[in-house]
Amino acid sequence: MSNPTVSKPPAPLPNADSRAFWEGAAREELLLRHCTACGKLHYPPRHLCPHCWSDKLDWTPSAGKGMVYSFTVMHRAPTPDFVGNVPYVVALVDLEEGPRMMANIVGDDALATEVGDRVSVCYEARPGASKVPQFQRAKP
Repeated sequence: MSNPTVSKPPAPLPNADSRAFWEGAAREELLLRHCTACGKLHYPPRHLCPHCWSDKLDWTPSAGKGMVYSFTVMHRAPTPDFVGNVPYVVALVDLEEGPRMMANIVGDDALATEVGDRVSVCYEARPGASKVPQFQRAKP
């Protein structure tokens, strides 16, 4: 994906449930919600555990490694902020810790993405000091 006119989409807008996630991303640390009641991890961040509905949650770091479960290639930009980025890959990534995460696959070989590819997290700078977790294909 070496498009010389790549634009930078907007910065994330954290809320009370996701603020710690985005602060971690700015430090290049991928954080997942951990339920201390049932012990399960989940993504995206939310106020209640989607498994047992407990509000007893904390944060745990992820290794940032996973496998592509599914993907699509975007050929049309959803907003003008993304025009310089097309075509780009949006993927569902099964993290090694269990949760499934939606993110872009980035890098020069992103358009060669296949289901089952091993990926690792990387971070894309956005306006201000924010960063967004993305993934890149693991090198064989």
